[in-house]
Amino acid sequence: MKAEHDLSGNEKFTKVITVASGKGGVGKTNFTLNLGLALAEFGQRVLILDADLGLANIDVILGVSPKFNLYHVINGEKDIADIILEGPNGIKIIPGGSGISELADLKEWELERFLLKLSSLEKESDYLLIDTGAGISKSVLNFTLAADEIIVITTPEPTSLTDAYGLIKTLNKHKYIGVIKLVINKAIDYEEGEIAANKLKIVVSRFLKNCKLEIFGFILDDKAVPLAVKKQQPFLLDSPTSKAADGIYSLASKMCNQLYETNQANGLKDYFYKIVSFFKT
Repeated sequence: MKAEHDLSGNEKFTKVITVASGKGGVGKTNFTLNLGLALAEFGQRVLILDADLGLANIDVILGVSPKFNLYHVINGEKDIADIILEGPNGIKIIPGGSGISELADLKEWELERFLLKLSSLEKESDYLLIDTGAGISKSVLNFTLAADEIIVITTPEPTSLTDAYGLIKTLNKHKYIGVIKLVINKAIDYEEGEIAANKLKIVVSRFLKNCKLEIFGFILDDKAVPLAVKKQQPFLLDSPTSKAADGIYSLASKMCNQLYETNQANGLKDYFYKIVSFFKT
């Protein structure tokens, strides 16, 4: 499935998708990275922003150590191209680092300079996937609420589902009006995944009015995942026929189809402008 890039002359914006979780340890970063790789295999041009303030987990999974991050772009030391890491399958990774917190203090002229530097990426990417920190901190909420789409990832464990509900409830409280896509990770089988997803959907429907929660898919628990992490390899590449990889490919295919059907994307400049505005409130 190759990407059909717009040749009509109409401006095509990057679709920004934030991947969030109510708690740590649910496989969010691994999911984000491997989803990006699958989208790239389907011909999409993928950027991943590591926006976790505490841990640069994507760097660890890939076994790379960035010299520069978003901070160096914001303060004018580097251009965006200077900090981008080239990943497998042609994906590109933007290390957030200390630059994430710096967004809160940008002056108007600094913001304009930063957005201008970002504009070069608009023509080179179909997706920007944001890997946030876990939980519901102000930083996580800002990166999440500004996105075109939100994927909430959880496991079937009751505590994980409770934390996922807490995140969804907070997004609803902040008047997020888009569809929230739910992914159940580490399910023993599809039945367990469906039961967990339906439990959460029922509670959301009952208590969170106007909240649109879509059961997006399931990733089965798979020994191939921790084995790949130990090798500092994405499991999609280390074990492409594994159960976990099959789930990722299924979700990536669904996303590509939805992109062609709706193409609701506001682009990178709009996204980061919103984030800075949220930080200042």
